Amino acid sequence: ISVKWEMISVRLFCFIWHGLLLFHPVQTGNVLVLPGEFSHWHNMRVIVEELVERNHSVTVLVNTASTTVKYAKEKGFRFQFFSVSLEEHDLNVMFTEFMDIWVQYPNSSILETASRVLNIMDGFVTYHRVMCESMLKNKTVLEILKQSKFDVVLHDPFTPCGELLADMLDVPLIVALKLSFGFTLERICGQMPSTPSYVPTQPVNFSDRMNFLDRVQNFLQYLFPFFFFFFFVGEPTTLCDTFGKAEIWLIRSYWDWDYPRPFPPNFVFIGGHHCKPPKPLPKDMEDFVQSSGEDGIVVFSLGSIFKNLNLERRNTFASALGQIPQKVLWALSGEKPETLAPNTRIYDWIPQNDLLDISQLIPYLHIFLFIVIVFLLTEK
Repeated sequence: ISVKWEMISVRLFCFIWHGLLLFHPVQTGNVLVLPGEFSHWHNMRVIVEELVERNHSVTVLVNTASTTVKYAKEKGFRFQFFSVSLEEHDLNVMFTEFMDIWVQYPNSSILETASRVLNIMDGFVTYHRVMCESMLKNKTVLEILKQSKFDVVLHDPFTPCGELLADMLDVPLIVALKLSFGFTLERICGQMPSTPSYVPTQPVNFSDRMNFLDRVQNFLQYLFPFFFFFFFVGEPTTLCDTFGKAEIWLIRSYWDWDYPRPFPPNFVFIGGHHCKPPKPLPKDMEDFVQSSGEDGIVVFSLGSIFKNLNLERRNTFASALGQIPQKVLWALSGEKPETLAPNTRIYDWIPQNDLLDISQLIPYLHIFLFIVIVFLLTEK
């Protein structure tokens, strides 16, 4: 009997102990987010929504000229905005010109690209100065942020001076980005090893096996952003005094998609963090997808920053898409192309996450996008 009661006592103790472990109090955090624009915000919003889902308190700091973050429409987290002297149109024009340089890069020489970049530097310098001064010299906003007693700042470097704000608030910094030109921030601030002889940088399309001339061009691509930071932003050591304090670097990519290279232990790859279980498609879209038959469908999207394509480029894309047998779902807002083919439907917004679950989606989606872009550039 004593043995029996002893076993019952042990089991009862284990049950109570496991109950205490399961129901111990969990501390939630208070997070300040500086999100960036376009796809930067779309990616950051996934993280924000997940933090809210886990009962963390989230405040998103946004400027009044934001082209993407509509603070009047979002729910589930708070917004704190600060006024800037720029208009939304000013930012759209500047970023559209910048992306045009990126797209045209394969057909441009280094000197042509450098010349175009220098031509828009005044706009970028003004953008950085206005954003930084409006955020860091706004005593009212700073006082609100200080009183909020944030536990961490989650910062996309697309938004200028977020690292300085974290330093002023004396709060740990987490950096979230895809990449920077020449891996400048990652190399100099994050201490990421990156040897130009075998690590290709963006936007060049080299592999890790480069000949001598390729290595020279790759080295110059590393060098140019360095001088940009030195002449326009300040000495890299000054910039990295703040960026280098980041506890974690969240990289919106996959390490196994890149060529082999070393990474610091605080670089965490979160590629695919935005993927969710698929939902049913809208009826008209579902009918269009099902009408594709054995040919399948192509989802064509260049991202939110390309929404200002001129009519000539829209027509060129539409003509190229009309030459394939697949049905095409094209994410595009604004003016309708004149050369739009019957196999192509235009949507202001496409549920890409849900479409990726469709069996009709052809397996060479990304290759096709690359072919179309090359076609556009050669046509130009």
